[in-house]
Amino acid sequence: MAKITDKIKSFFSRKTLSMTNSKKQVEWSIRISNSALVGGLLVLIALLFVAVMALVAYTPVLDLFPGYRTAAERAHDELIQNIMRVDSLERTMSQFQQYSDNISMVMDGKTPVLRSQLNDTIQYDKTLIKPSHADSLLRSQMEGDGEYSLSHVVVPKEREGELFAAPIQGGKIVRHFSSKENYMGVTLQVAPNSPITSVGDGTVMSIISNDSGYSTVVIQHYNGFVSVYYNLLQPMVTRAQAVKSGQVLGYNSMPQVGDTENPLFEMELWSDGKAVDPEIYMVF
Repeated sequence: MAKITDKIKSFFSRKTLSMTNSKKQVEWSIRISNSALVGGLLVLIALLFVAVMALVAYTPVLDLFPGYRTAAERAHDELIQNIMRVDSLERTMSQFQQYSDNISMVMDGKTPVLRSQLNDTIQYDKTLIKPSHADSLLRSQMEGDGEYSLSHVVVPKEREGELFAAPIQGGKIVRHFSSKENYMGVTLQVAPNSPITSVGDGTVMSIISNDSGYSTVVIQHYNGFVSVYYNLLQPMVTRAQAVKSGQVLGYNSMPQVGDTENPLFEMELWSDGKAVDPEIYMVF
């Protein structure tokens, strides 16, 4: 028991820790007990622990250690990268849209505008793209009445009726085109449920249905021609579909022969925004 008491007293008793030079002269000394030394070490360790925790919590020091980031942090990084990809895709799509709009403006005879980017935001410059002299000459040739005009349709007299195919076989015209009567097409008496075909290659612009269940199909052709087909049942095409000459568009709406209460098949042919006589361009 006395030995234990002596050890406890020795643990708490102060001892002198000193440094001497080569001449055994004391340069530095301190009186400290073993308990104070142990306590100081514990306090130092605690301070180091707090400092390390603060460094980890408030600084990106862990980024220096590969593979240490948590799953949540990695998911956050992937989300940021996906957002950047979506933003880049959106800018690319906007550029394509602007390119398409400029092409449409050029085709309509308008002047496109320049596009500029500032701070990742697409803006439109008010500066117009002025056409060059060569552009002006080309536009005058394509839009005028010359040999290379887009609106110029060369139809030889001996082949006027062969430019387009008839939309139906065996039809009898009961009403002709008449600008005086403001009737812009032709009306045909045909057999019940006869197939109506496209008069030429083109693209379906629109399909309009009325309350009676009949449909109107509009097709854009080359050289600025547009054909319109009225009173169709069961349209066989869809909007923006490319069609060939002779392709079935639908069926006429007369359910039986001699039914005068139902509309006959009607069609119109337009060229550059003006109605023309279909009998000039096709043989019925």
